[in-house]
Amino acid sequence: MSYSQLIKNATIINEGKTFVGSVLVEGELIKAVFEGKKDVEANEVIDATGKLLLPGVIDDHVHFREPGLTHKGNIFSESCAAVAGGVTSIMEMPNTMPLTITIEALEDKYALGAEKSLANYSFYMGATNHNLDELHKIDHEKVCGVKVFMGSSTGNMLVDNTETLSRIFKEIPMLIATHCEDEVTIQKNKEYYKNLLGDDIPIQYHPLIRNTEACYRSSSFAVGLATKYNARLHILHLSTAKEMTLFDQDKLLKDKKITAEVCIHHLWFSDEDYIKHGSRIKWNPAIKTASDRKALIEAVNSGKIDVVATDHSPHLLREKAGSCLKATSGGPLVQHSLVAMLQMADKGYFTVEKVIEKMCHAPADLFRIKNRGYIRSGYYADLVLVNPDQVWTVAPENILYHCAWSPFEGTTFDNQIETTWVNGNKVYDKHQVNANYRGKRLIFNL
Repeated sequence: MSYSQLIKNATIINEGKTFVGSVLVEGELIKAVFEGKKDVEANEVIDATGKLLLPGVIDDHVHFREPGLTHKGNIFSESCAAVAGGVTSIMEMPNTMPLTITIEALEDKYALGAEKSLANYSFYMGATNHNLDELHKIDHEKVCGVKVFMGSSTGNMLVDNTETLSRIFKEIPMLIATHCEDEVTIQKNKEYYKNLLGDDIPIQYHPLIRNTEACYRSSSFAVGLATKYNARLHILHLSTAKEMTLFDQDKLLKDKKITAEVCIHHLWFSDEDYIKHGSRIKWNPAIKTASDRKALIEAVNSGKIDVVATDHSPHLLREKAGSCLKATSGGPLVQHSLVAMLQMADKGYFTVEKVIEKMCHAPADLFRIKNRGYIRSGYYADLVLVNPDQVWTVAPENILYHCAWSPFEGTTFDNQIETTWVNGNKVYDKHQVNANYRGKRLIFNL
């Protein structure tokens, strides 16, 4: 018999509903979901009175830095941080060293995931100007998507050949995830501000160099290609109000071929925060104006934006030092994404049901992940128990990222992750990580 757990008297938030009930877990799977009080025998009974029970977060956009960049982070360290933040499944990007641009490199990374990841995992295959033959070899049931950098990136991953882009959108039937910033516009802006200010450009100019025009020009081009070839396009880390005009709020997610992602930092910060945080909040695309932030929040609520993710991108603080052109872009977020969104819900920006929709249900539906993303009988028991009345502050001693810092340092949250289950296994419980557990490779419905 499988080991059974009853999580009872929890406030369950799932599929747009909030109710007090219990969940019975047997082995790796959810056996049953009960509304109201229910006495069921189990090997372990967890009284969750006053706590929130949520599906595990699925983050479709992380950089865990392995192989080749492990001084910044690695699959083990960053998956520890993920489960501590209630993230039970991750999809990781291909700009590692070596680049994940061949089937051999992709399967090598999956081997690393099986060896090291506490969370469930999938890895994107990266596109280049020259690897279309490799993209055709992908097993669509076992790989989350193809990543196309239509803007500055690491190594040989800027796809700027129009013919290649057209062939990718025409010939690749799986999800195509894009980083959209127009490189010509960025370089023109960079030269303008270098001539104006010299090489030591203040960090506040980052969103003027990587501006709305750069984002919209590239995003609209991608939408045009996807429309022409009826491709599955998922645009990552959107950052501008203008880009919201490209997306449809009236269609159900299952009927969309073109979908949108926003990341935590673009919902939380604005360009007014560069004065306080400096290069710690330098990302590509750049954090932009308060009005852009407002438009992104509205788009999450209206349905124009489908998924909320992190673009978790750890760097050492010494790599983040310096002015606009010197500091690296990116920062660690995966440990704090869920509590940040719950904090925004507490402030009235979203409902908690909307948070769960965008962080759990929608990624599962959009990527067609098999049996995850919901609290349903027969689904994997990827679950998160949250204490909604536990005030705590992000500080160096409770940060699990390998890079050992967070843009949220000093921020006080009113919700705290208490327990995280991955496939029915407690991988995080009361501040302790079960470092011995390993997650599963995500499988996708064709």
